Amino acid sequence: MEFIPVNTPSLTGSEEKYLADCIRTGWISSEGPAIREFEQKFAAKIGRRCGIAVSNGTAALEIAVRALNLGPGDEVILPTFTIISCAAAVVKEGAIPVVVDADPVTWNMDVTRLAEKITAQTRAIMPVHIYGLPVDMDPIIELARRYNLKIIEDAAEAHGQTYKGKPCGTFGDLSIFSFYPNKLITTGEGGMLVTDDEALAERCRSLRNLCFQPQRRFIHEELGWNYRITNLQAALGLAQLEQWNSFIQRKRKMGRLYTELLTGVEGIQLSLEKTDHADNIYWVFGLVVDEKLGSAKTIMDRLAQNQIGTRPFFYPMHRQPVFQKMGLFSGLSCPVAERIAEQGFYLPSGLGLTEDQIVYVTDCLKQVLKS
Repeated sequence: MEFIPVNTPSLTGSEEKYLADCIRTGWISSEGPAIREFEQKFAAKIGRRCGIAVSNGTAALEIAVRALNLGPGDEVILPTFTIISCAAAVVKEGAIPVVVDADPVTWNMDVTRLAEKITAQTRAIMPVHIYGLPVDMDPIIELARRYNLKIIEDAAEAHGQTYKGKPCGTFGDLSIFSFYPNKLITTGEGGMLVTDDEALAERCRSLRNLCFQPQRRFIHEELGWNYRITNLQAALGLAQLEQWNSFIQRKRKMGRLYTELLTGVEGIQLSLEKTDHADNIYWVFGLVVDEKLGSAKTIMDRLAQNQIGTRPFFYPMHRQPVFQKMGLFSGLSCPVAERIAEQGFYLPSGLGLTEDQIVYVTDCLKQVLKS
């Protein structure tokens, strides 16, 4: 068996044609017609008025924090079990990340612990939809209204997912997506902010483009970033959008097959199939291994010997050495996040994965667990 990477994107639509059109016409930079078209079509797909395409999902988070004027002394509540980009975007603006432990079943933010984290300095909540299931948004929205808090919704992993029938990406003052190659829609690198606030969208556009002023281009009142996306990337995104529904169907079919083949295997917790508010979209197929079977790393190493790529779960924010050196999260314990970070990993989950490969992966995993 050839090596099975943890992710292989699907590029079987009009990607090559649209990229060739960019080259033929010379529109390859961050100026070009595909960018605006991609922004409009993606925002419409989500059900938002405005889309702002940027260089990656991390850039989208940094722009969101700045655009909402979050700064020194302001507290932003977010899950400890997430990618470092979330907390880093807060820290870079001088604001304070306040983390919440994970739910042991969904692996999302434990919203029952959210209210106790709110203080007089709290200014925003950053829910992050994890691994294919959405956060329970109703309690977050209620608390945001009660305390006049902003919501930055990280839907980087939630393309096509819904919460109670409403698309993920519609719940934030600003919501963000990533188009990294392991996402449902990819542009290689890339990201998007979406919002219904035209003025906020215009501020995000300025921040992604060095805060150039329309009539005084090289005179700057504020510092921004060069976080632009290229026309080539946007063209790739347009081709991917045309396959949106088929990609969702394929992801769910892959998740169901993994679940069918691994149900009943002793000592592992599988990705939850559904909650009261959503069916899993299986952005990745994750599992948590019982401690008696060894660490996730040991099992991942054994799978690698069988030519199977895997990826560890996120490492909690409160345990990150870089933040501990800053004096953040001193003495904090989040036992659920700590356990699943140590014992969790995900299997090959890319759209290019075949059914035969899934069968091989699950057969190997069963043998590794037995031994």
